[in-house]
Amino acid sequence: MKKILVAFTILFCMAANAQSDIEFNKLKHSFGKIKQNKPVSYSFSFTNNGTKALIVESALAGCGCTTPEYPKEPIVKGKKAEIKVTYNAATLGEFKKDVTVKFANHPEPIILIIDGEVLDGKGSTKGAKTKAE
Repeated sequence: MKKILVAFTILFCMAANAQSDIEFNKLKHSFGKIKQNKPVSYSFSFTNNGTKALIVESALAGCGCTTPEYPKEPIVKGKKAEIKVTYNAATLGEFKKDVTVKFANHPEPIILIIDGEVLDGKGSTKGAKTKAE
């Protein structure tokens, strides 16, 4: 039993250490109130604090209204890079969207979140679906 506990502890520490190789400036961005049909973007900046190059395998949005762009080349030790997330702002009302970022040789993905509220040209959400719908 003790050997299993030691092995589990070692694996947990390795996984936690691998994630600390990647340092994001922040994981959530709020756009606040934005105009309908005026896409908005935010770039999540991150630094490679590890000893090896980082490779972004994928950045997948939770829906078609959100588009992530990520570096295709390796990010070497000590360098910064960005993942740009664009929201199309087509639908009135509040939104909360996520992008799942997977790095090569890192067991857990990182979730980036954007949110805000889309208003029509008159500053209203009239006609927007409620959260319950």
